[in-house]
Amino acid sequence: MKLARPSRPRARIEMMPLIDVVFLLLVVFIYTMLSMAVHRGLPVTLPTSSAVEIERDLPLSLTVRMDGMDLDGREVLLEELAAALADRTAGHDDPGLLLFAERDLSYQQLFTVLDQVKAAGITRISMQADLP
Repeated sequence: MKLARPSRPRARIEMMPLIDVVFLLLVVFIYTMLSMAVHRGLPVTLPTSSAVEIERDLPLSLTVRMDGMDLDGREVLLEELAAALADRTAGHDDPGLLLFAERDLSYQQLFTVLDQVKAAGITRISMQADLP
């Protein structure tokens, strides 16, 4: 007497969970890269503005504090700022700068720094601020 064996189901790969996992990983990587690009400046108390736009494609960041300034994390003196900026932007066609200035910085101090930036040939300056 011949017995009928139940046929075993064939193994198959489910595509929907695979697609869900791939999109989740993509979102995590994109979010991580965007959050890393914004935090290039040193921690200072920024002024607030309701019309803040984040510009992420500028190559340099300058942090101006009451007691000094840092260019991409390295301390630089005001007298050396124009030369340091010119050295850092030597190979760029249209160099840009993220400017993080402390809230309590005087107007004159800020314009002194901006004069040095202009002397280095940088015309694209993005002044950073926090949302209120």
